[in-house]
Amino acid sequence: MNNETMNNETMVVVESQTPIQNQKPKVLLGWAAAWIVLIALLGLVAVKLYQVTLGPVSSGSAPDFTLTTFDGETIALGSQRGKVVVVNFWASWCNPCKDEAADLEAFWRQYKDRGVVMVGVDYVDTETEARAYLAQFDITYPNGPDLGTRISQAYRIKGVPETYIIDKNGNLVTNIIGPTTLADLAAIVEPLLK
Repeated sequence: MNNETMNNETMVVVESQTPIQNQKPKVLLGWAAAWIVLIALLGLVAVKLYQVTLGPVSSGSAPDFTLTTFDGETIALGSQRGKVVVVNFWASWCNPCKDEAADLEAFWRQYKDRGVVMVGVDYVDTETEARAYLAQFDITYPNGPDLGTRISQAYRIKGVPETYIIDKNGNLVTNIIGPTTLADLAAIVEPLLK
């Protein structure tokens, strides 16, 4: 509403507060909330980028994990002390994983009775596709899904396939980025068995 007062040559317009002016504090609060959310998201992105620049875990104590296999068995890395452990991250949609599948199974069959534990960690996959992959390559060593990618985050994998060799004391010996072979694994594991 406008109240107009007229003096000889001056016209003064007096406006009462409008609903738009009443909304200014709400708009400011909305912008403040948007900025807070944006800053929080940028902080999260910065943390993730920092983790990526760290690279995969490659030495020291292996990050502990518990994995429930597709067969319902529970494998806890911490309970494998005294054995050499090979952890392989894979996915059914990964072509390089298919290239190494036969070698991994051959390694398992050759070393499973010699104090070696092998664990396959299925990364970002569906159970149906993962089981089909295991059947296609006749894989018999324990495999399970990395639900919520907790294990792959702990190992800071860059992609699949990646393989980690852990000694009898639970320490990381090496990691292999990309497909591996029976010969490569044997060359790394054999000295660890002595």
